[in-house]
Amino acid sequence: MSDELLISLERVEKVFDVRRRVGLMRRERRQVRAVDGISFAIARGEVVGYIGPNGAGKSTTIKMLTGILTPSGGRLRVAGIDPARERMRLAHRIGVVFGQRTTLWWDLPLKDSYGLMRRMYRIPAARYAENLERCVERLDLADLLDVPVRQLSLGQRMRGDIAAALLHDPEVLYLDEPTIGLDVVSKAKVREFLRQLNGEQGTTVLLTTHDLQDIEQLCERVMVIDHGRLMYDGALGGLHALGEGSERTLVVDLERELPPVEVAGARVVKVEGPRQWLAFPGGESGGHRWVAGGWRARYPMLELSVRDPDIEDATRGCMRGGGAGEGVG
Repeated sequence: MSDELLISLERVEKVFDVRRRVGLMRRERRQVRAVDGISFAIARGEVVGYIGPNGAGKSTTIKMLTGILTPSGGRLRVAGIDPARERMRLAHRIGVVFGQRTTLWWDLPLKDSYGLMRRMYRIPAARYAENLERCVERLDLADLLDVPVRQLSLGQRMRGDIAAALLHDPEVLYLDEPTIGLDVVSKAKVREFLRQLNGEQGTTVLLTTHDLQDIEQLCERVMVIDHGRLMYDGALGGLHALGEGSERTLVVDLERELPPVEVAGARVVKVEGPRQWLAFPGGESGGHRWVAGGWRARYPMLELSVRDPDIEDATRGCMRGGGAGEGVG
Protein backbone atom coordinates (compact mmCIF):
# COMPACT_ATOMS: atom_id res chain seq x y z
CA MET A 1 0.00 0.00 0.00
CA SER A 2 1.25 3.49 -0.89
CA ASP A 3 1.25 6.44 1.50
CA GLU A 4 -0.26 8.58 -1.27
CA LEU A 5 -3.75 9.75 -0.35
CA LEU A 6 -6.21 8.98 -3.11
CA ILE A 7 -9.45 9.98 -1.36
CA SER A 8 -9.87 12.74 1.21
CA LEU A 9 -12.94 14.21 2.88
CA GLU A 10 -12.84 17.14 5.29
CA ARG A 11 -16.02 17.82 7.28
CA VAL A 12 -18.23 16.90 4.33
CA GLU A 13 -21.98 17.44 4.71
CA LYS A 14 -25.02 16.67 2.59
CA VAL A 15 -28.39 18.18 3.48
CA PHE A 16 -31.60 17.41 1.61
CA ASP A 17 -34.79 19.49 1.64
CA VAL A 18 -37.75 17.18 2.18
CA ARG A 19 -41.39 18.18 1.79
CA ARG A 20 -44.25 16.22 3.34
CA ARG A 21 -47.98 16.73 3.43
CA VAL A 22 -49.45 18.02 6.68
CA GLY A 23 -53.23 17.86 6.65
CA LEU A 24 -55.22 18.27 3.43
CA MET A 25 -53.86 21.52 2.04
CA ARG A 26 -50.52 22.23 3.68
CA ARG A 27 -47.03 20.90 3.04
CA GLU A 28 -44.21 21.08 5.54
CA ARG A 29 -40.59 21.48 4.55
CA ARG A 30 -37.75 20.16 6.66
CA GLN A 31 -34.06 19.47 6.23
CA VAL A 32 -32.54 16.02 6.47
CA ARG A 33 -28.81 15.83 7.18
CA ALA A 34 -27.81 12.63 5.38
CA VAL A 35 -24.08 13.16 5.92
CA ASP A 36 -22.99 15.20 8.90
CA GLY A 37 -19.42 16.51 8.94
CA ILE A 38 -17.54 13.36 7.86
CA SER A 39 -13.75 13.41 7.56
CA PHE A 40 -11.53 10.54 6.43
CA ALA A 41 -8.68 9.75 4.06
CA ILE A 42 -7.91 6.61 2.06
CA ALA A 43 -4.44 5.83 0.74
CA ARG A 44 -3.73 4.32 -2.66
CA GLY A 45 -4.06 0.53 -2.51
CA GLU A 46 -6.27 0.30 0.56
CA VAL A 47 -9.37 -1.92 0.71
CA VAL A 48 -11.77 -0.25 3.14
CA GLY A 49 -15.16 -1.43 4.38
CA TYR A 50 -17.81 1.26 4.83
CA ILE A 51 -20.70 -0.12 6.85
CA GLY A 52 -23.78 0.95 8.78
CA PRO A 53 -27.55 0.49 8.88
CA ASN A 54 -29.89 1.40 6.03
CA GLY A 55 -30.23 5.18 5.76
CA ALA A 56 -26.96 5.81 7.60
CA GLY A 57 -25.46 7.84 4.72
CA LYS A 58 -23.29 5.25 2.95
CA SER A 59 -24.78 5.60 -0.53
CA THR A 60 -24.95 9.38 -0.20
CA THR A 61 -21.22 9.41 0.56
CA ILE A 62 -20.46 7.23 -2.46
CA LYS A 63 -22.59 9.44 -4.72
CA MET A 64 -20.64 12.51 -3.59
CA LEU A 65 -17.36 10.67 -4.21
CA THR A 66 -18.45 9.94 -7.78
CA GLY A 67 -19.81 13.43 -8.48
CA ILE A 68 -23.45 12.34 -8.74
CA LEU A 69 -24.27 14.53 -5.72
CA THR A 70 -22.70 17.84 -4.71
CA PRO A 71 -21.75 18.27 -1.03
CA SER A 72 -23.63 20.90 0.96
CA GLY A 73 -20.42 21.73 2.81
CA GLY A 74 -16.85 20.65 3.39
CA ARG A 75 -14.08 19.63 1.02
CA LEU A 76 -13.82 16.42 -1.01
CA ARG A 77 -11.11 15.20 -3.40
CA VAL A 78 -10.60 11.95 -5.32
CA ALA A 79 -7.21 11.59 -7.06
CA GLY A 80 -6.82 15.35 -6.62
CA ILE A 81 -10.09 16.01 -8.46
CA ASP A 82 -13.23 17.73 -7.14
CA PRO A 83 -15.87 15.17 -8.22
CA ALA A 84 -18.74 17.64 -8.49
CA ARG A 85 -16.77 20.06 -10.68
CA GLU A 86 -14.94 17.57 -12.91
CA ARG A 87 -17.20 14.55 -13.01
CA MET A 88 -16.33 13.52 -16.58
CA ARG A 89 -12.58 13.71 -15.95
CA LEU A 90 -12.98 11.70 -12.76
CA ALA A 91 -15.08 9.02 -14.50
CA HIS A 92 -11.97 7.75 -16.32
CA ARG A 93 -10.21 7.12 -13.01
CA ILE A 94 -12.97 5.42 -11.02
CA GLY A 95 -15.20 2.36 -11.36
CA VAL A 96 -18.60 2.07 -9.69
CA VAL A 97 -20.97 -0.83 -8.99
CA PHE A 98 -24.29 0.22 -7.43
CA GLY A 99 -26.04 -2.86 -6.04
CA GLN A 100 -29.49 -2.90 -7.60
CA ARG A 101 -28.72 -0.52 -10.49
CA THR A 102 -26.92 -1.81 -13.54
CA THR A 103 -24.62 0.13 -15.87
CA LEU A 104 -25.21 -2.47 -18.59
CA TRP A 105 -27.60 -2.12 -21.53
CA TRP A 106 -30.74 -4.09 -20.69
CA ASP A 107 -31.61 -5.51 -24.12
CA LEU A 108 -28.08 -6.09 -25.41
CA PRO A 109 -25.91 -9.18 -24.95
CA LEU A 110 -23.31 -8.73 -22.24
CA LYS A 111 -20.42 -8.57 -24.73
CA ASP A 112 -22.12 -5.71 -26.63
CA SER A 113 -22.39 -3.71 -23.42
CA TYR A 114 -18.67 -4.19 -22.92
CA GLY A 115 -18.03 -3.05 -26.50
CA LEU A 116 -19.95 0.15 -25.83
CA MET A 117 -17.96 0.67 -22.62
CA ARG A 118 -14.77 0.39 -24.65
CA ARG A 119 -15.91 3.19 -26.95
CA MET A 120 -17.16 5.39 -24.11
CA TYR A 121 -13.86 5.20 -22.24
CA ARG A 122 -11.74 5.07 -25.41
CA ILE A 123 -9.89 2.02 -24.16
CA PRO A 124 -7.03 0.90 -26.45
CA ALA A 125 -7.83 -2.41 -28.18
CA ALA A 126 -4.99 -4.41 -26.62
CA ARG A 127 -5.72 -3.17 -23.12
CA TYR A 128 -9.44 -3.82 -23.53
CA ALA A 129 -8.85 -7.37 -24.74
CA GLU A 130 -6.50 -8.12 -21.85
CA ASN A 131 -8.84 -6.70 -19.20
CA LEU A 132 -11.89 -8.42 -20.68
CA GLU A 133 -10.14 -11.77 -20.82
CA ARG A 134 -9.05 -11.50 -17.19
CA CYS A 135 -12.52 -10.51 -15.97
CA VAL A 136 -14.30 -13.18 -18.02
CA GLU A 137 -12.00 -15.91 -16.73
CA ARG A 138 -11.94 -14.93 -13.07
CA LEU A 139 -15.62 -13.99 -12.79
CA ASP A 140 -16.81 -17.02 -14.80
CA LEU A 141 -18.57 -14.98 -17.51
CA ALA A 142 -17.67 -16.98 -20.64
CA ASP A 143 -21.10 -18.62 -20.97
CA LEU A 144 -22.91 -15.32 -20.39
CA LEU A 145 -21.32 -13.06 -23.02
CA ASP A 146 -24.03 -13.72 -25.64
CA VAL A 147 -26.93 -13.51 -23.17
CA PRO A 148 -29.04 -10.30 -23.09
CA VAL A 149 -28.61 -8.53 -19.76
CA ARG A 150 -32.36 -8.73 -19.02
CA GLN A 151 -32.11 -12.55 -19.01
CA LEU A 152 -29.31 -12.67 -16.45
CA SER A 153 -30.01 -13.52 -12.82
CA LEU A 154 -29.18 -10.87 -10.23
CA GLY A 155 -25.99 -12.69 -9.28
CA GLN A 156 -24.89 -13.06 -12.91
CA ARG A 157 -25.61 -9.41 -13.60
CA MET A 158 -23.62 -8.36 -10.54
CA ARG A 159 -20.57 -10.23 -11.86
CA GLY A 160 -21.16 -8.61 -15.24
CA ASP A 161 -21.34 -5.16 -13.64
CA ILE A 162 -18.11 -5.70 -11.72
CA ALA A 163 -16.33 -6.59 -14.96
CA ALA A 164 -17.79 -3.53 -16.72
CA ALA A 165 -16.50 -1.25 -13.96
CA LEU A 166 -12.94 -2.53 -14.43
CA LEU A 167 -12.48 -2.55 -18.20
CA HIS A 168 -10.83 0.90 -18.20
CA ASP A 169 -8.38 0.14 -15.33
CA PRO A 170 -9.80 2.52 -12.70
CA GLU A 171 -7.59 3.58 -9.80
CA VAL A 172 -10.54 3.52 -7.41
CA LEU A 173 -13.38 1.01 -7.30
CA TYR A 174 -16.57 1.79 -5.37
CA LEU A 175 -18.62 -1.31 -4.62
CA ASP A 176 -22.15 -1.15 -3.22
CA GLU A 177 -23.31 -4.66 -2.20
CA PRO A 178 -21.08 -6.51 -4.73
CA THR A 179 -22.09 -10.02 -3.61
CA ILE A 180 -25.85 -9.46 -3.45
CA GLY A 181 -27.77 -12.33 -5.04
CA LEU A 182 -24.70 -14.55 -5.35
CA ASP A 183 -24.52 -18.12 -4.11
CA VAL A 184 -21.72 -19.22 -1.77
CA VAL A 185 -19.41 -20.39 -4.59
CA SER A 186 -19.90 -17.19 -6.61
CA LYS A 187 -19.31 -15.01 -3.54
CA ALA A 188 -16.01 -16.78 -2.91
CA LYS A 189 -15.04 -16.24 -6.56
CA VAL A 190 -15.83 -12.51 -6.45
CA ARG A 191 -13.94 -12.05 -3.18
CA GLU A 192 -10.89 -13.85 -4.57
CA PHE A 193 -11.09 -11.74 -7.73
CA LEU A 194 -11.11 -8.53 -5.67
CA ARG A 195 -8.15 -9.73 -3.60
CA GLN A 196 -6.20 -10.45 -6.79
CA LEU A 197 -7.20 -7.11 -8.30
CA ASN A 198 -5.93 -5.24 -5.27
CA GLY A 199 -2.78 -7.35 -4.93
CA GLU A 200 -1.76 -7.32 -8.58
CA GLN A 201 -2.89 -3.86 -9.69
CA GLY A 202 -3.06 -1.95 -6.43
CA THR A 203 -6.66 -0.88 -7.08
CA THR A 204 -8.11 1.08 -4.18
CA VAL A 205 -11.47 -0.31 -3.07
CA LEU A 206 -14.23 1.26 -0.96
CA LEU A 207 -16.80 -1.40 -0.14
CA THR A 208 -20.29 -1.06 1.31
CA THR A 209 -22.12 -4.27 2.09
CA HIS A 210 -24.58 -5.97 4.40
CA ASP A 211 -22.75 -9.27 3.95
CA LEU A 212 -20.23 -8.84 6.72
CA GLN A 213 -18.16 -11.79 5.51
CA ASP A 214 -17.17 -9.50 2.63
CA ILE A 215 -15.68 -7.11 5.19
CA GLU A 216 -13.98 -9.82 7.22
CA GLN A 217 -12.39 -11.48 4.20
CA LEU A 218 -11.38 -8.40 2.21
CA CYS A 219 -10.78 -5.44 4.54
CA GLU A 220 -8.16 -4.68 7.16
CA ARG A 221 -9.76 -1.30 7.83
CA VAL A 222 -13.41 -0.56 8.43
CA MET A 223 -15.46 2.62 8.87
CA VAL A 224 -18.84 2.64 10.59
CA ILE A 225 -21.37 5.36 9.79
CA ASP A 226 -24.65 6.00 11.61
CA HIS A 227 -27.09 8.90 11.18
CA GLY A 228 -24.61 10.57 8.84
CA ARG A 229 -21.74 10.55 11.33
CA LEU A 230 -18.56 8.52 11.32
CA MET A 231 -18.64 6.43 14.48
CA TYR A 232 -15.50 4.36 13.96
CA ASP A 233 -12.51 4.35 11.61
CA GLY A 234 -9.78 1.83 12.26
CA ALA A 235 -8.68 -1.78 12.16
CA LEU A 236 -11.28 -4.52 11.95
CA GLY A 237 -9.86 -6.08 15.12
CA GLY A 238 -10.36 -2.79 16.94
CA LEU A 239 -14.02 -2.78 15.98
CA HIS A 240 -14.42 -6.24 17.51
CA ALA A 241 -12.99 -4.97 20.78
CA LEU A 242 -14.94 -1.70 20.74
CA GLY A 243 -18.48 -3.00 20.60
CA GLU A 244 -20.12 -2.77 24.02
CA GLY A 245 -21.07 -6.24 25.18
CA SER A 246 -19.25 -7.93 22.29
CA GLU A 247 -17.87 -11.35 23.10
CA ARG A 248 -15.21 -13.69 21.78
CA THR A 249 -15.75 -17.42 21.65
CA LEU A 250 -13.40 -20.08 22.97
CA VAL A 251 -13.95 -23.43 21.24
CA VAL A 252 -12.55 -26.31 23.29
CA ASP A 253 -12.21 -29.89 22.07
CA LEU A 254 -11.83 -32.18 25.10
CA GLU A 255 -10.55 -35.73 25.09
CA ARG A 256 -13.95 -36.98 26.19
CA GLU A 257 -17.45 -35.75 26.86
CA LEU A 258 -17.65 -33.84 30.16
CA PRO A 259 -20.14 -31.61 32.02
CA PRO A 260 -19.88 -27.87 31.21
CA VAL A 261 -16.42 -26.61 32.21
CA GLU A 262 -15.99 -23.85 34.75
CA VAL A 263 -13.71 -20.94 33.82
CA ALA A 264 -13.76 -17.68 35.78
CA GLY A 265 -15.23 -14.81 33.75
CA ALA A 266 -16.56 -17.07 30.99
CA ARG A 267 -19.85 -18.81 30.38
CA VAL A 268 -20.57 -22.01 28.51
CA VAL A 269 -22.98 -21.30 25.64
CA LYS A 270 -23.07 -24.71 23.98
CA VAL A 271 -21.98 -28.29 24.56
CA GLU A 272 -21.85 -30.83 21.76
CA GLY A 273 -20.22 -34.09 22.80
CA PRO A 274 -16.58 -33.42 23.74
CA ARG A 275 -16.69 -29.94 22.15
CA GLN A 276 -17.70 -26.92 24.22
CA TRP A 277 -18.17 -23.25 23.36
CA LEU A 278 -17.34 -20.60 26.00
CA ALA A 279 -18.10 -16.88 25.66
CA PHE A 280 -15.94 -14.22 27.30
CA PRO A 281 -15.47 -10.42 26.95
CA GLY A 282 -14.20 -9.38 23.53
CA GLY A 283 -11.17 -7.53 24.87
CA GLU A 284 -9.71 -10.55 26.66
CA SER A 285 -7.70 -13.54 25.47
CA GLY A 286 -9.64 -16.67 26.34
CA GLY A 287 -6.80 -18.95 25.32
CA HIS A 288 -4.41 -17.19 27.70
CA ARG A 289 -6.99 -17.34 30.51
CA TRP A 290 -7.43 -21.09 29.92
CA VAL A 291 -3.70 -21.88 30.04
CA ALA A 292 -2.73 -19.41 32.79
CA GLY A 293 -5.54 -20.62 35.01
CA GLY A 294 -4.29 -24.18 34.89
CA TRP A 295 -7.50 -25.43 33.32
CA ARG A 296 -5.65 -27.67 30.89
CA ALA A 297 -4.62 -29.94 33.77
CA ARG A 298 -8.15 -30.03 35.12
CA TYR A 299 -9.85 -30.61 31.76
CA PRO A 300 -7.95 -32.91 29.33
CA MET A 301 -7.93 -30.95 26.07
CA LEU A 302 -7.12 -31.89 22.48
CA GLU A 303 -7.52 -28.55 20.72
CA LEU A 304 -8.32 -24.92 21.48
CA SER A 305 -9.33 -22.08 19.16
CA VAL A 306 -10.56 -18.52 19.68
CA ARG A 307 -13.14 -16.83 17.46
CA ASP A 308 -13.60 -13.06 17.29
CA PRO A 309 -16.93 -11.45 18.18
CA ASP A 310 -19.54 -11.33 15.46
CA ILE A 311 -18.84 -8.16 13.47
CA GLU A 312 -22.53 -7.25 13.31
CA ASP A 313 -22.79 -7.32 17.11
CA ALA A 314 -19.62 -5.26 17.39
CA THR A 315 -21.00 -2.71 14.91
CA ARG A 316 -24.27 -2.38 16.83
CA GLY A 317 -22.33 -1.93 20.05
CA CYS A 318 -20.19 0.77 18.43
CA MET A 319 -23.27 2.71 17.35
CA ARG A 320 -24.98 2.30 20.75
CA GLY A 321 -21.93 3.71 22.43
CA GLY A 322 -21.88 6.83 20.27
CA GLY A 323 -18.52 5.68 19.21
CA ALA A 324 -15.31 7.27 18.55
CA GLY A 325 -12.63 5.96 16.46
CA GLU A 326 -9.46 6.87 14.75
CA GLY A 327 -9.85 9.65 12.27
CA VAL A 328 -13.37 10.71 13.16
CA GLY A 329 -13.97 14.21 11.88
